[in-house]
Amino acid sequence: MAATILSILMLAGLLLTGGGMYAVVKKGDRKRGILMIIAGLVMFANVAISAIPGPDVPMLKRQAN
Repeated sequence: MAATILSILMLAGLLLTGGGMYAVVKKGDRKRGILMIIAGLVMFANVAISAIPGPDVPMLKRQAN
């Protein structure tokens, strides 16, 4: 399930970034275009943060010696 959500986020990030560039270049709507590009980059950052492996849970537990 998590892989599906990350894939959808990547596709949405691509569409937002591409749409933002289109809005800036072709339409001349700079404000909305830049906001769309920023939203797409935030989605890419969320996917990157989620894809980074974290520490293993057993290593976090304190073992009595």
